[in-house]
Amino acid sequence: MSDITVFKAKKIITLDPNRPVATHVAVKEGKILAVGDASCAQQWGAVQQDDRLQDAVLLPGFVEGHAHMMAGSMWNYAYAGYHDRIDPEGRLWQGMTDIGAVVSGLSDYAATLDPEAPLIAWGFDPIFLPSERLNRHHLDAVSAERPIAVIYSNFHLMCVNSKALELAGYGRETNAEGVLKASDGLPSGELQEMAAMFPVMRRLGIDFRSLSQQAQSIRTYGEVAKRAGVTTITDLFSTMEDSDLEVMLEVTGDETFPLRIVPALGTMGAAPDQIAARAKALRARSTDKLRLGAVKLMTDGSIQGWTARVKWPGYVGGQPNGIWNTAPDQIYALCEVMQREGVQMHIHVNGDEASEVSIAAIEAALRRAPGQGHRHVLQHCQMMGRDQFERCAELGICTNIFANHIWYFGDQHAAATIGEDRATRMDACRAALDAGVHMTIHSDAPVTPLAPLFTAWCAVNRQTMSGRTLGEAQRITVAEALHAITLGAAYTLKLDHEIGSIETGKKADFAILGDDPTAVDPEALKDVPVLGTVFAGQVHLL
Repeated sequence: MSDITVFKAKKIITLDPNRPVATHVAVKEGKILAVGDASCAQQWGAVQQDDRLQDAVLLPGFVEGHAHMMAGSMWNYAYAGYHDRIDPEGRLWQGMTDIGAVVSGLSDYAATLDPEAPLIAWGFDPIFLPSERLNRHHLDAVSAERPIAVIYSNFHLMCVNSKALELAGYGRETNAEGVLKASDGLPSGELQEMAAMFPVMRRLGIDFRSLSQQAQSIRTYGEVAKRAGVTTITDLFSTMEDSDLEVMLEVTGDETFPLRIVPALGTMGAAPDQIAARAKALRARSTDKLRLGAVKLMTDGSIQGWTARVKWPGYVGGQPNGIWNTAPDQIYALCEVMQREGVQMHIHVNGDEASEVSIAAIEAALRRAPGQGHRHVLQHCQMMGRDQFERCAELGICTNIFANHIWYFGDQHAAATIGEDRATRMDACRAALDAGVHMTIHSDAPVTPLAPLFTAWCAVNRQTMSGRTLGEAQRITVAEALHAITLGAAYTLKLDHEIGSIETGKKADFAILGDDPTAVDPEALKDVPVLGTVFAGQVHLL
């Protein structure tokens, strides 16, 4: 039997300008040997034909540049979100559209738990609900004896009940940033950002590391990715210990595991030099399906949680400016060391003040340790304007834009957070491309579902939940969006020489689709069926 397999497809969209479309692709040793028609590999000798995909459309395997490995294992907790969601097993969970539904749903879930177990839920976001904000009294109605924590969809805030506040030692005398107080002087139950949330998380056993690093969680991540057509994905803000690394090497080392994972080490809790040394040590352990060595900086918070750092005129409701998870002087220090040590940075920036500080910090680092090729990436980039994108182009900074926010939160941003003018230019993919910035787009799963074609649809159409087009001038084309979720993302991960297009010499990673995304109406882009993936030449059908 030949070691060359030629896959036949209805159409192959290659993302290679030298041969944009084809009908056949030849694979050998997990790599692309040739692309073209049925005779494309003829000069290489005997081949075996594989017609299983002859009715499908192939694209390069999708590359998700901003997600979190807990995307699958968050379903170990109760779902309390506004939107309908589908879990890794394909089950539909109905959204909860008012606080009464949340309380009722959590009460039902509590009845399934052991009496001593805490109740932990996720996915809630008060910005969609017209009533008062969720508070400890609502959750006390679910249970006054059992500690309860509801993690918001942005993962920057949570609400807890009185029992959880008591366990964390939060009370009338508490004077800590992020611990909100009610009119009675007691904590309301809402906690903002990690410093305020961590005491509750520790006492309730909420451990994102353990959620992410268990073998089953990693396997579930692979299944979630396959359903979305994703063959390479990140785990941004990994807290990987040595024992975790061994588990990841074992799981990803299984030849049937259908995914390449690119973790980025979180930068909190240690000095910059220690973090850089750890990242470089991890880099040395990289394999084909586990690419290590980058880091993730967390600067500000969430716009819809009013914890993002925004420039004047601030939030339209007069809320205080947001919270620095990493203070500006620490951002400068981290950027200096990582640039000097050759460690790629992914930097969380939601508000435009956070992006301003981060761009300036990278610029300062480049003056001290000059050199391009760093491909540092600003992540989310939601309020960046033309001026900041042009500075990114000058400095060689990439951007990964949170396009999904337009549909999920666009109406709320226009009405309640940053106002109409700034909302029409948020998540500005067009401005980034016009400035010459290397750009990709993302889901931030599990904040929003992992679905690159939906993310592409958001960038192309910029439709909100109400059906309006929010910022016509920032729309991009279908071709540009497909580039963003393949080669664009690969570039930001320094993997564009290996993945992102279907051309000779690259990994044989493909997304298998049921329709041609370049032929359907742009408004139907999100509805193109995903049938599975090909990873390193191995077919993984749903």
